[in-house]
Amino acid sequence: MLWLINVRAVIVQSVPWTPSSHCHVRGLSGSEEELPKVSSLFTVMTGAETEDDIPLGERKTVTDFCYLLDKSKQLFNGLRDLPQYGHKQWQSYFGRTFDVYTKLWKFQQQHRQVLDSRYGLKRWQIGEVASKIGQLYYHYYLRTSETSYLNEAFSFYSAIRQRSYYFQVNKEDRPELVVKKLRYYARYIVVCLLLNKMDLVKVLVKELSEEIEDYTQRFNTEDQLEWNLVLQEVAAFVEADPVVILNDNNAVVILSNRLQEGSVPPLEQGMVVGQLILADALIIGNCNNQVKFSELTIDMFRMLQALEREPVNLATQTSKQGTLEPSEKPAKRENPHKYLLYKPTFSQLFTFLSASFKELPANSVLLVYLSATGVFPTGHSDYEGPYDFGGVLTNTNRDVVNGETVQKRNQAQKEMHCLHPGDLFPFTRKPLFVIVDSSNSTAYKNFTNLFGQPLVCLLSPTVYPKSVQDQCQRGSLFTLFLYSPLLAFSSICGLNNLRRGLWDRAQEFLRKVYRDIGQMITRSRTIDQAFLQFFGDEFLRLLLIRFVFCSAALRLHKLFRESRSFPESYPELPKQDTVESNLLQKHVLELATMLDVQSLFWDDSLEAY
Repeated sequence: MLWLINVRAVIVQSVPWTPSSHCHVRGLSGSEEELPKVSSLFTVMTGAETEDDIPLGERKTVTDFCYLLDKSKQLFNGLRDLPQYGHKQWQSYFGRTFDVYTKLWKFQQQHRQVLDSRYGLKRWQIGEVASKIGQLYYHYYLRTSETSYLNEAFSFYSAIRQRSYYFQVNKEDRPELVVKKLRYYARYIVVCLLLNKMDLVKVLVKELSEEIEDYTQRFNTEDQLEWNLVLQEVAAFVEADPVVILNDNNAVVILSNRLQEGSVPPLEQGMVVGQLILADALIIGNCNNQVKFSELTIDMFRMLQALEREPVNLATQTSKQGTLEPSEKPAKRENPHKYLLYKPTFSQLFTFLSASFKELPANSVLLVYLSATGVFPTGHSDYEGPYDFGGVLTNTNRDVVNGETVQKRNQAQKEMHCLHPGDLFPFTRKPLFVIVDSSNSTAYKNFTNLFGQPLVCLLSPTVYPKSVQDQCQRGSLFTLFLYSPLLAFSSICGLNNLRRGLWDRAQEFLRKVYRDIGQMITRSRTIDQAFLQFFGDEFLRLLLIRFVFCSAALRLHKLFRESRSFPESYPELPKQDTVESNLLQKHVLELATMLDVQSLFWDDSLEAY
């Protein structure tokens, strides 16, 4: 991994004005305008000089620069051809790409005067080189799920803005250069969203809006509606949280919901739980009309953070020699690896599932999170198997024949674009943890543990009260509970804002509740052993605890009256020991009293049934 540390060292240490840059956040996609090719470089050289008038050393400098530029371009484009799944085969390619960009950046810094005079190198072109390095860091984060590289990506994007790399672009009569600037803003915003830098996001959105207005006024473009949609999407994303936290000055406080030190209740001494580790997670989003930005729905965004530790800055971990000192190595293991699949087809989803299953290490868990529209069965047969209860929808957009979408088959046949419970059966040969947030989540109660491996499914409510249904576009309540229970609890209580002091007290109280829930799970004599097998992993332990809290809170809330409005699980939890425990119900009422919303809950649990 020294190549990753060295690229940062070269860029940060060799440049007095700290170039940091980025461009693509949605993917290694979109063509980047190239600097002139070697074959045409001498037509770029300024003045009346011929090629023979240029000193040999300067000609070699420009030729070497163009070679490095072409090589970096080839490697960068090649990243798009690497398979998105799999853990190992891409690392060496990323390493070579980082190395070439390090050499390219160092070379242009050392020979800037020659490149300026003989090559006509522009400031925005220098920024393009640096921007791709930032993009590499972002995609290295996507490949590894290591949040530290998000900070690296942020530092590059931030410096592009601070150093005004794209300042001169608006003065040139070239719309494609302005589009580069707009794409940079969109990518910068995605990284800021992932780092919860919402104040900066709002500033960037304002700047992007002004840039789009200027762009559409200056050029007769056909993409104005697309850029305005980008603005609408990010604005909706920023406003998606149902409750805001205010400090004493009425300013909005942004808090992270990633895993932090002390946020997970520790295991009791002598507690016997499994030693399984969450290694891989597929996060799938295919909900109609849900808030999204780039290829990330709000539910995917929340679950992604629930499966990550709070990021640290690589610069604080890197010694002067460019290696990690033993005392500076992270104390915690890395995050589980994640695949983010936005509206995948069935074949894509199955391909990623198979690849993840194949590479799953020993004593590890695969997590599958499904946030998708429900598919319901069309009729009943004498025998109901794992393909007779429906499931969740996969994307149908790519199923096209001769330019037309394939029509739905006979009603008596199964929906071919549905992920049925039976489709997951082959993957239960290894430990599997499934979360289904859908209007037909209960289809996944019809599981059969064929191979005796640990298997748990957490299933969302399928029906919500109208007041909650009205908010579904801003994300599912069930996923919100798994992401931030206090945010979700406040939301179902109709609270639009909370004071920071009250929020902190409530969070501290919830830590005590989590400890009690953890003891309920591990001390129950009737609980299925699958839950305990997963309980040794911090991420899965916290998800299970939040699931139990969600179930208890909704059972006591007066608006949630139907059994379909409560979460379920496979295997079923022993209710008296967990979600209907007298102690847990007492805790829910205490939290409601703390927030002054106790009238919304049954103060005597017997009244609820």
